[in-house]
Amino acid sequence: MINRRTVLVVEDEPQIADIVRQYLERDGYRVAVVDDGGRAADECARLRPDLVLLDLMLPGQDGFEVCRRIRAQGPTPVIMLTARDGETDKLVGLELGADDYITKPFSPREVVARVRAVLRRGRAAEDDGEVLRVHDLEIDPRRFLATRGGQILDLTPTEFRLLAVLARSPGRAFTRLQLLDQVQGFGFEGYERTVDAHVKNLRQKLEPDPHRPRYILTVHGVGYRLAEVLDG
Repeated sequence: MINRRTVLVVEDEPQIADIVRQYLERDGYRVAVVDDGGRAADECARLRPDLVLLDLMLPGQDGFEVCRRIRAQGPTPVIMLTARDGETDKLVGLELGADDYITKPFSPREVVARVRAVLRRGRAAEDDGEVLRVHDLEIDPRRFLATRGGQILDLTPTEFRLLAVLARSPGRAFTRLQLLDQVQGFGFEGYERTVDAHVKNLRQKLEPDPHRPRYILTVHGVGYRLAEVLDG
């Protein structure tokens, strides 16, 4: 079945790009390929894809800088492809706003599954039309819009879903694994601490003082919860 969604693949290795393109097209996606980091963000602005698969090691501009530029354009989901399996590189990518990462070498089927999962979570959030109102927060899934005190929060798709999950159950403590499952939508051997990177980003945008959070509280030894009552 043709799903009519577009994926931009930013990858400079022709063989990898071609395999990924073939598997995605077989699954019904429209695919565009860019092999140069310097052109990637401009092509993203022109195509307005539903998702970007972004290699880290690129000519022209590395994937970290490309991700920064894509994030400045809007909330397009980004999955990073990386030969770097170091924890630091993964967390840096997530802190820049990437929604997921896949380490090379990878199975093309895994790539398709991750793309499906990220887009499915986005679609599920849109289908749940209930506007959430907690404290001075308002979260509108259909409009993909979150505000605090009437001010728009510039959130990535993962940050938006994370806030929505917490806001649906104020006071409930979620483990990192529970949040990964609900936010990423794919049970993979991921590093649970990636949730910390997303929470850190979300706090930077949500909290008046990110170092003394009032909204998203850490539950030591467990994970995170949205405050039932705001302190201060």
